[in-house]
Amino acid sequence: MNVSSSQTVNSTTQRALRGNDPVRLHVTTALAQVIVWPFILVDLFMLLVYLRRPVLRAEARYVLFAQTLYADSIFLLLTNFGLISYYVNLLVPMWFCIPLCIVMGALAQVSPNIILFMCLERYVAVCMPLRHVNIFTPQRTILIIIIVWLLSFIRPVVDLIIFLTYIAESYFYKMTSCSYEVLLQQDWHMLMRGNVYILKLVFTVLILCFSYGSIMLVAKRASGDNRQAASKGQRTMLLHVLQLFFCTLEAVSPFIEARILEMRDINLFLIVRYFDFLAFHIFSRAISPLIYGFRDEKFYSALMYYACCKCNHISSHPKVPPKWQVKYPNNKELENTQK
Repeated sequence: MNVSSSQTVNSTTQRALRGNDPVRLHVTTALAQVIVWPFILVDLFMLLVYLRRPVLRAEARYVLFAQTLYADSIFLLLTNFGLISYYVNLLVPMWFCIPLCIVMGALAQVSPNIILFMCLERYVAVCMPLRHVNIFTPQRTILIIIIVWLLSFIRPVVDLIIFLTYIAESYFYKMTSCSYEVLLQQDWHMLMRGNVYILKLVFTVLILCFSYGSIMLVAKRASGDNRQAASKGQRTMLLHVLQLFFCTLEAVSPFIEARILEMRDINLFLIVRYFDFLAFHIFSRAISPLIYGFRDEKFYSALMYYACCKCNHISSHPKVPPKWQVKYPNNKELENTQK
């Protein structure tokens, strides 16, 4: 099949997957923009607060949390670009789509991997409070972040290597609707990818069960402030488990969509695909701000400080009131002051 015929097939397939109802396409795309952009702006605002507060940058959990904000913001922007390109029926060259898929595949893994280390950080903070400062030092936290980013790129790079062994050079000049599935050319490759997800899920569940069980034991044995801190860590762990659950479903959703597409029911496929986008791409990344942005007292107070338009008053020196707020003393007050 030559390049021109491939472009025609891809274009026809793209129009079929868009459905025959333009009103529904307009409504769903507009609704997605209304939902996506507030979360992007919230993540960017939290990043600004984190960067302006040295106190937050000194603690490991906030440093790790900031990485999820970085990754989620970029991922949501790229995913929204994919949604808009789908709306306008935009076909891009394969040489442009493949690097974009690699980056998106890695970004999709950063947040779950970071959350896993955040669970371990809470486990150390609750169960080994005296060793927490020595274990999660700033240098080790940076090393953890580097390891997470490297691990996140391993799977997309392996998929790329397998992909390059099966395609010809002319394939890079074809036009396509950009999605990660373009890298999965073989059935065994998709099966291998699913098995890797299952192995990672089992490994993640074991770590979560160990961390959550240990925190529960500490919460039962502790008393006073220690018991309150352990209970708070326990609730945070539950929210992490919920977020990891949605991130896992996000990885499985392409396989579900592929099976539905085999049923030749385009309307059902469009409904499932739109639900997957909102539930697993957007909602799973909206939980992070709720966990650390609004539940954490220190981060919440910093958010409220900047939300009240006090950015211009940030200074380590004593604040001098504006001239219009200065109360000049009268003669009696001046005499008492001199005395």
